[in-house]
Amino acid sequence: MKPIVSIIMGSTSDLPVMEKAAALLDQMEIPFEMLALSAHRTPREVEEFAAGASARGIKVIIAAAGMAAHLGGVIAALTTLPVIGVPIRSSFDGLDSLLSIVQMPPGIPVATVGVNGAMNAAVLAAQILALGDPGVAAKVASYKESLAAKIVKANEELGSVAYKFKTN
Repeated sequence: MKPIVSIIMGSTSDLPVMEKAAALLDQMEIPFEMLALSAHRTPREVEEFAAGASARGIKVIIAAAGMAAHLGGVIAALTTLPVIGVPIRSSFDGLDSLLSIVQMPPGIPVATVGVNGAMNAAVLAAQILALGDPGVAAKVASYKESLAAKIVKANEELGSVAYKFKTN
């Protein structure tokens, strides 16, 4: 099995957040890899990774980083593959990470999800893959239907919650 999505973290301290992306990709049976690479501490390895990702069969890259959060932007500068940035909450409640990822120069986009939004990054990666893979498209559709079903169930459960002045 060869990975088609890369989950890249600036540090393994990001793993508790990024596990949500891994779990969703796993649930959708999308092969992925997880690597720790740092734009600042291992720049040569980041360059080698980004330059070779497409040739290895990677189709989407999810890059998570906190603080200065340059990882996604550096990777996006070195590949034509779509890069999804996940700002990690660190200092300044993650605002520093969010702004570092979302404010890319023209021609070097990094799709950016919310702070600690690893699950949304995985959903977006699956949606990108679904454009060319009917099997993934069906799994994404099923996942979206399950979200609706959860709300319908929650609403039914709210019906049994009693308050003196509740009318439904």
